[in-house]
Amino acid sequence: MLSPSVPEEVIILAGGLGTRLQTAVPDLPKCLAPINGRPFLDYLLTYLKGQQIKRFIFALGYRHEMIEQYIQSTYPGMDAVFSVEPALLGTGGAIRLAAKKAEQENVSIVNGDTFYQVDLKQLFSLHKEKQAACTLALKPMQDFDRYGSVELAPDQHIRQFHEKKKRKDGLINGGVYMLHLPSFLPLPWPEKFSFETDYLEAQVITGKIFGNVQDAYFIDIGIPDDFARASHELK
Repeated sequence: MLSPSVPEEVIILAGGLGTRLQTAVPDLPKCLAPINGRPFLDYLLTYLKGQQIKRFIFALGYRHEMIEQYIQSTYPGMDAVFSVEPALLGTGGAIRLAAKKAEQENVSIVNGDTFYQVDLKQLFSLHKEKQAACTLALKPMQDFDRYGSVELAPDQHIRQFHEKKKRKDGLINGGVYMLHLPSFLPLPWPEKFSFETDYLEAQVITGKIFGNVQDAYFIDIGIPDDFARASHELK
């Protein structure tokens, strides 16, 4: 049996409180924020299904019942699994909890409030070629200060993560990952930790964290201005 060209399951991180967006979308998880009459999550799922994803692991927390109900009523045939944080575990803790429900060694990971239209096949190809522990999709950006930047070596391993500051151009972590679970799960994690800081930044020294630059469409609806922009761009 041929192995798939992309991992057929994805972890969708959708457990955050969404405090920055609550002025625009009160009382809803960010991924259910309405964009042109459709929940943002619907755009993300349409894209992921087009990328050969067949199994969806939802890492949930805040108002998880609303997301579960939406998936069960709108996508009744979907192979959906729900991983609910008993308390806020940070991005790392949420991924670790959800990853225990995965069936494959490698899993895609996306943020439930970000749409980065990358080619997952291309991302996974590099991931396999480099035998990476984790491979990040990196978005080229101009004139930004909202995101930290990523320094990439010629062989595509990540040299360093830089803190947020005003930059004319650079690469940002787009929040789409390929994660090799046998490299990640056995590490001695606390219950609550940051995937970005405690895992990615700490593991740079191993040379097993790689980056794949893809200049694809990107929007993060985590703040009201970009939430408003999404309504125009996702028509």
